[in-house]
Amino acid sequence: MRVEFTKMEGTGNDFVVIDGFSRPITLSEGRVRQLADRHFGVGCDQVLLVERPQGGDADFRYRIFNADGGEVEQCGNGARCFARFVRDKGLTRKDELVVETLGGRIRPRVLSDGRVVVQMGAPRFEPRDVPFIAERRALVYDLDVDGDKVQASVLSMGNPHAVQVVPDVQAAPVATQGPRLERHSRFPKRVNAGYMQVIDRRHIRLRVWERGAGETLGCGSGACAAVVAGRLRGMLDETVDVALLGGSLSVTWAGEGEPVWLAGPARSVFEGTMELAD
Repeated sequence: MRVEFTKMEGTGNDFVVIDGFSRPITLSEGRVRQLADRHFGVGCDQVLLVERPQGGDADFRYRIFNADGGEVEQCGNGARCFARFVRDKGLTRKDELVVETLGGRIRPRVLSDGRVVVQMGAPRFEPRDVPFIAERRALVYDLDVDGDKVQASVLSMGNPHAVQVVPDVQAAPVATQGPRLERHSRFPKRVNAGYMQVIDRRHIRLRVWERGAGETLGCGSGACAAVVAGRLRGMLDETVDVALLGGSLSVTWAGEGEPVWLAGPARSVFEGTMELAD
C-alpha cells in the first residue's frame, strides 16, 4: 500500500500525519513500525491518523500510534500538529475544532500567529481512572522501581502519567529508570514517566520518558500532567512555562474539575509517500 504523509513537529516531538479522512486508511502495528523506523522508514515518535468522526457533532477523529505500533489515548503535541494539518490541507476552515480521541474529546484552536491552543480536558486522579493500582487516591505515591524508592504524583490526562520532582532534570535517570517505571506492575496500561525541576512558580524544566516511544524532545500531555502535579503540591501558579528539550510550551490550569489548556508551536517539515508492506 502506498501512503501519502506529512512529517510534522511540535517542540521536537515529531509525527507522521496521514489523511484517513478523504479516504479510509488501515494501519496495522507493522505498518506503523515501518513508518516510525528512523533508519528504514520516515521516522517519528508517533503516527497520527486523521479520520471521520464517529459522533455526529464532532469535526474529526484522530488516532495516535506510538513508534512501537501500539495505539494510545492522548498526545498534546500531536493534537496541535493535527489541528494545523487539517487546516493546511483544506479539510476544514474552522479555527476551533471538536475532535474525538481514544482518551476523550479535545478542542484545539488555531491562532492567527500560527500557534495552536488545545483544551485538553480535566485531569483525572482516581487510581481506577489512570489506571493505577492503589487502595485510594493520594497526593504522592511511594513506588519501588527495582529497588529504587520513588515518589510520584499519578494522574490521567486521557493517558497515564507518573510525575517526579527532581533537583536537576539534566541529571535525572530518565533513560535508565524511565523504561522500568513505564512497565511497573502497578500501571496495567503502562505509564509516561515525567521528571520535573521547579525553577520558580511560573517556570519548570521537564523531561519525559514516553510510553512506547522512549524519551522524546517534547511531550504535551506530559507538560500538562507536570503542571497539574506541581499545582496540587502547591509549587506552581495557574499558568506555567514548561521548558522541554525541544522547546517551550505554556500550560494553564485553574484547579480541580477544570480543563487544562496547552499552547505551543506546530509546523510541517516535509511531505512524501512511502510504500508499506501488507
